[in-house]
Amino acid sequence: MNVTTTKLDGVVFIEPRVFQDDRGFFLETYRADRYEEAGIALPFVQDNHSRSVRGTLRGLHAQWRKPQGKLVRCLQGEIFDVAVDMRRGSPTHGEWVGVTLTSDNFKQIYVPPGYLHGFVVVSEVAEVEYKCTDLYDPGYEVGVRWDDPAIGIDWPVKDVILSEKDAAAPLLADLPDEHVPVHAG
Repeated sequence: MNVTTTKLDGVVFIEPRVFQDDRGFFLETYRADRYEEAGIALPFVQDNHSRSVRGTLRGLHAQWRKPQGKLVRCLQGEIFDVAVDMRRGSPTHGEWVGVTLTSDNFKQIYVPPGYLHGFVVVSEVAEVEYKCTDLYDPGYEVGVRWDDPAIGIDWPVKDVILSEKDAAAPLLADLPDEHVPVHAG
């Protein structure tokens, strides 16, 4: 597998080896020892699967306690997936990286704990699966506006479909201090 580091510490893009022939394809979507070599060593404890229509934007989400690392891939269609550094004191606080994930390119993104995560559906429909390093706990969930001008994400879809919760999310600068993780150094 090919691992590409990004400007955000710990956020990596992964291109697994894909074996294709006339019958179809085969790939390993996760193998603990190889992912550990790539710096992804936390155990995964929950898998999630979503299906969304074109323009659906899910995010930006994190958990302020019990933070989740996420290994994300697209099973059907195409999404633009984003990680945002929300860690107070980080040299890249408020910066973002994004990658196009499709069912044809097999790419993945790893978003470590302490980062916001979100994606928008570019195709008619997309199915997304992601592994999480901690359990979802709605009492610790935090959201940030998808169009926060201080972050400045260049989303490829302008007319987005949001949940009520995501539409009402605050700006990153308006989060309570106790909801923002501190950069470990």
